Amino acid sequence: MPHLSDSRERKGGRAIIALLLTVLALSAGVLALAKPSWLPLDDRTKIGLERWQRRLRADLDLPMPGQPDLARLSQRLADAGVAEGAPILLRIYKKEFELELWMQQAGKFKRFAVYPICRWSGRLGPKLQQGDAQAPEGFYTVDQSALNPNSRWHRSFNLGYPNLFDQSHGRTGSLIMVHGGCASIGCFAMTNAQIDEIWQLVTAALNGGQKRFQVQVFPFRMTDAAMANAENRADAAFWRDLKAGSDLFETSFVPPKPMLCEGRYRFEPGEAGSKGDAAIETRCPGQPAKS
Repeated sequence: MPHLSDSRERKGGRAIIALLLTVLALSAGVLALAKPSWLPLDDRTKIGLERWQRRLRADLDLPMPGQPDLARLSQRLADAGVAEGAPILLRIYKKEFELELWMQQAGKFKRFAVYPICRWSGRLGPKLQQGDAQAPEGFYTVDQSALNPNSRWHRSFNLGYPNLFDQSHGRTGSLIMVHGGCASIGCFAMTNAQIDEIWQLVTAALNGGQKRFQVQVFPFRMTDAAMANAENRADAAFWRDLKAGSDLFETSFVPPKPMLCEGRYRFEPGEAGSKGDAAIETRCPGQPAKS
């Protein structure tokens, strides 16, 4: 039966490639720790290596490293004690190539899944203009109108860039998405299998009464150590403002209220039980909300 033989050969070939990728990933990790003078592994180099490995995995139809067991969604939801249709929140970390999906439980949000991002383009730092192939950073909200189930990239939803903050700084561009297809020019691209699961939870939340969900996009995990390493970067002040919003969420596990105040991101703590569905406002903390 030739077709069975062909299938075994394909599986064997994928297994060999998976082993080679593992060896390459381990080698890159050793080099990153050793930091030899002949191979300066700065952020750009590390990100480039990661992009290459993930593109190869996608081409070979291999799962991304650390991918959740997508075939067991119902069981994973039950194990986490959350229900499909609960309000959600997304957090994206560019350097780590991770998209976290959080779900509301008993008035607070808990992390349900971490999806390895297949592809994002550009550098660490915000998107500035149309055509810079740069993925944005900031606080965004997504409502039902931003969803495209018939996207050329399988499924997609628009982040809403440029938001009020971006517009106030003259930043241009449009159609910045989270989508499938593992290809990106300014977007965050997942595998088709991953975006199917994310889409299922996103649409269930919006159909369940959440007006919009918050998407927090960071250059990296906003730890004190990471910020100290970035203190001399051109975007350090902008990142410190993003960290204030990140810290508020990680203290309460309630989405903060983002606002544009004198050209900066500023935040107020979210109200207990909030779904995080308030859009960014033009006001400063302590000022009354506009009706």
